[in-house]
Amino acid sequence: MMTNHKKYKIGFIGAGNMASAICRAIINGGLYKPEEIAAYDIDNQKREQFHKEFGITPAEDNSFLVAESQCVILAIKPQHIAEVLDEIREAVDDQLIISIVAGISTKYIETALGKSPTVIRTMPNTPLMFGAGTAALCRGKYASEEQLNFAERLFHAAGLTVIVEEEMMDAITALSGSGPAYFFYLVESMMQAAIELGLDSVLAKKLATNTGLGAMKMLIQSQEEPQELRRRVTSPGGTTEAAISVLDSEDVKRTFIEAIKSAARRSKQLGL
Repeated sequence: MMTNHKKYKIGFIGAGNMASAICRAIINGGLYKPEEIAAYDIDNQKREQFHKEFGITPAEDNSFLVAESQCVILAIKPQHIAEVLDEIREAVDDQLIISIVAGISTKYIETALGKSPTVIRTMPNTPLMFGAGTAALCRGKYASEEQLNFAERLFHAAGLTVIVEEEMMDAITALSGSGPAYFFYLVESMMQAAIELGLDSVLAKKLATNTGLGAMKMLIQSQEEPQELRRRVTSPGGTTEAAISVLDSEDVKRTFIEAIKSAARRSKQLGL
């Protein structure tokens, strides 16, 4: 699938938290050895930390990294994408380009690089840093099914992967990309209520987070839909029903739905 004449199997452009999480998963999963991976970041401290933590090679610049890597993972902020693509354009030949840059389409990258580059776009989320990520992937115009499957294997080492059409990426960004924040928001609210009812913050966090963990395990392992699991907990006239009735009276479900749709619209607005 990929050429063998280049020095590194994987090259990271950007050495932040998400790049570190992906690198950790690749190494711990036995997909590649540290000596087969290189990374460059404009921040010298991040680049050296990446080297120190994983034993990978710190590249001297982006052009060298791309020229010597079979697969390049773009792990930078969206505002830097144009500058980086301009910098690496001449070094790109037959490398696979995998982008985790939010809102940046495969067409934008293909057009900026020219030469019919093979591009895979992915939207991972932050739990990837703990091996529990969710990543959606799609391929660009020139990427093959084999290359898409290769990219999926990389991200599968750190969690769940799904392959989708690119037009679904804004919805996925709103659902799973931003999704962890929604759960943190809920736990934050549960903790605040518990504190106001007299629990200390440490106990409130322990109970709220473990309750969330247990509920998620039930959702994953049960064959039932979430509304059925909720119904079973909600006894008529009981404490859960009292809570749910307040949420329904405030139309919280519809508000939550509209919030996620708003995130999707914003993702579309920010995209290139």
